[in-house]
Amino acid sequence: MVVEEFIPNKKFKFIDHAIVSSESPSNIALVKYWGKIPIQIPANPSISFTLNKCKTTTSISFQKKASKGISFKFFFDGLLKDSFKPKIQNFFKRIIPFCPYIEDYSMEINTKNTFPHSSGIASSASGLSALAMCIVQFESLLDLDMEIGFIKRKASFLARLGSGSACRSIEGGLVVWGQHKEVVGSTDLLGVKYPFEVHPIFLDYLDTILLVDKGQKQVSSSLGHDLMHKHPFGPQRFDQAHRHISKLIPIFKTGDLSNFIKIVELEALTLHAMMMSSDPYFILMKPNTINIINEIWKFRNLTSVPLCFTLDAGSNVHLLYPKTSLKQVTILIENCLSKYCQDGQFINDKVGNGAQSV
Repeated sequence: MVVEEFIPNKKFKFIDHAIVSSESPSNIALVKYWGKIPIQIPANPSISFTLNKCKTTTSISFQKKASKGISFKFFFDGLLKDSFKPKIQNFFKRIIPFCPYIEDYSMEINTKNTFPHSSGIASSASGLSALAMCIVQFESLLDLDMEIGFIKRKASFLARLGSGSACRSIEGGLVVWGQHKEVVGSTDLLGVKYPFEVHPIFLDYLDTILLVDKGQKQVSSSLGHDLMHKHPFGPQRFDQAHRHISKLIPIFKTGDLSNFIKIVELEALTLHAMMMSSDPYFILMKPNTINIINEIWKFRNLTSVPLCFTLDAGSNVHLLYPKTSLKQVTILIENCLSKYCQDGQFINDKVGNGAQSV
């Protein structure tokens, strides 16, 4: 797979006006991506569960205009949000070689989330993947011969140029982003569906997100990625990610939950260890993040219920567990863990099907 695959090689049949809509979920990485090289190429491969309820819905109104150039308005929850424009403007600039038609249209973008943005639930992943899906959906109106498989590949490729982890939200289930010697078809350019056998227990895995802090993160993920360039433990971390994906291949096949838990929790703690040992260093976990982790470990030791945690670049805690453990975990959340959440709030989610047009 090469970049040139996504550069249009024929003329488009322009239309005057169109409205397209897409929705795309967030995803939760099991093996984390942390560190990148220009432009949006991961320093290590990652693998994630695509979620279901935590999603972004976006619509774009395209209007043909006389002059060329990027022109758009952005509305979030019905309100004009100029603060979001720089990131979207940068995204559009990056995709012009692959989507030159966007300079021929003014765009009105309307978007909304089902969860708090910028709080460590990968809102950039769902937001940029939904935006990319809309762009490619519009392209399919200009090129009626586009195949659905190519639409998804190009949407993932474009989403990556806005937010690296966004490329993992286009496909559903388990998705791999980044080249790995043992994963057939894996590439740094986009997310691909995990190609090997998956035990049924992982097909309907559940994820309850404990909202420790619904506010915006103090440090952006982009800054954290940049700090990996000269990180003293960077090379060891990147090698660890490759090894963990190799170990997950037989785990996904056999349903080995014990070793799944070990890798997922180690990945979460390693991610935050990288933050705490970078220069400058920072901590995104909150005291209640630690309290929840300790409660999970105590619960698992007492009950042997295969509940584990993972973290993204924030303080909120993702509880991962098989559907067969729903009753026990629900009791734990209601009786113990919800008190550590802001306003007692949490989100019940599950493995989902990826982005789609609406």
